[in-house]
Order: sequence, then C-alpha cells, then structure tokens
Amino acid sequence: MIQSFINPAVSVGERILAGSESAGHALVLFGQTVYWLRAIWVKRNDIVHKMAQCGLGSLPVVVFVALFTGMTLALQAGHQLARFNQEANIGALVAVTMLREMGPVMTCVILSALVGSAYAAELGTMSVSEEIDALRVMSISPVKFLVMPRVFALAVMAPILTIIADCVGIFGGAFVGRGILGIDYPQYFDTVKWILSINDAVAGLAKSVVFGVTLGTVGCSYGLRAMHGAAGVGAATMKSVVVSFMLILLFNYFLTWLFYPAI
Repeated sequence: MIQSFINPAVSVGERILAGSESAGHALVLFGQTVYWLRAIWVKRNDIVHKMAQCGLGSLPVVVFVALFTGMTLALQAGHQLARFNQEANIGALVAVTMLREMGPVMTCVILSALVGSAYAAELGTMSVSEEIDALRVMSISPVKFLVMPRVFALAVMAPILTIIADCVGIFGGAFVGRGILGIDYPQYFDTVKWILSINDAVAGLAKSVVFGVTLGTVGCSYGLRAMHGAAGVGAATMKSVVVSFMLILLFNYFLTWLFYPAI
C-alpha cells in the first residue's frame, strides 16, 4: 500500500483501496492506544524519555520559526495597517494569528517533520527486521510497548511547544513593532491583552493536542506496516509526513469552524 503512493502505474482504484486500508489501520491503532492508556504509570519512564526527546529536540526549531513568523507578520501587516493609521493594532493581529492558527499549525508541522518521521523510521526499521513480530511472539503488545508512549508524549508536548511558540511569536512581533514601526511596548501589549480571550487559548491548545495525537498515530501506523527493507522504511517515512501535513490542515479547518462558527 505504501508503494502505491509512489508508483505512477498503480490504478486509481488501488490507490483508493490503499488509502482506505491505511485510514482503517490508523483508526484501529488509535483505539488500541486509547485502551493502553491504562498502562501510563507502568510506562512512565519511557513516556518521560519520549517527551524529553521530542520536546528538547524540537524546541530550537520551534523557537526560531516562531520568532521570525511573528516578526514577519508584524512587518507585513504593519505596513498595510499604516496606510489606514491603524499600525497601533499590530499587536492584536499578531497575537490572534499566533494563538488561533500559526502557533499550533506551525508547531505541529515541525513536530511532524522531526518527530513523526522519526517514529515511522524507528518502527519501520523494527518491522522490517522482524522485531515487531518478536514482540508479538513473546505476547508483548507493540501498541503498549512502542506506540502508546510515543503518541502520549506528543499529545503532551505539542501544546507545551505551542505555548512557547505563541509567546515567542508575539514577542517577535513586539520587537518589529518597536524597532521598525515605532510602537511602544506598553501600547503593543495593551492591544494584545485587549484582543485575546480564553476561547483563543483553548482553541489553539485543543488544536495542538489533536494534531499531536494525529501525527503520532500516523507515524506509528506507517512504521508498523513498513516492509521490503530499507526502501519500505523510506517510503513509510515519506508517506507519514505527507499524510500528517494533510490531516493537520484538514483538522485545522474543522476545529476552526467548531470554535469560530460563521455568524
């Protein structure tokens, strides 16, 4: 099914069947992961290790991207708002954009590329080397032993990294607002406090949790189903990243509609 994604000779029907099989496997894997959440305390050391691994490993990239995202937002929007003498509201625009959209989406796209792909590669290597089968022979659940700690770690670290990205992006906008647009820091942060609401924070964090669970499940799903040696591991890794990107954008639309329905 992974080969059908990269093979142009595969028919449309085979692609649809392969996609349906992949979606079904991911949904079943998610259900099994939820079931094995009862083993969180038993796997606590592994979970903490995975949290530190994906959190600390992704933090520099998240901070760097968030800083320049906030600065770019302030720079682009500031010049446009200045045409209407509204540049004082740049803080409100940057804050809303970061909390509602850019913070969770940008952070989880980075996690998908850095962590989700690593999950697919790790489990894919174990699958093609028959280590997954060895766990099953020993009556050890691969979901409990390998998948649940990874998915839970991402579900926890995604909102934490999103909060950091939101704060860094807002401060990046403040630097540009002060240095280029001449907006004082108190004025900038007054508009930030005026525009933000609890719903904005809840929406952004809810998105990040959903995205974290999604990309963790997708990465593990493709890793567990990898086959045909190194080429299969590479294909599984590539497919997991592509599908994670698509699902993040898809879920982002529906979650935005849920929290901010059209009036």
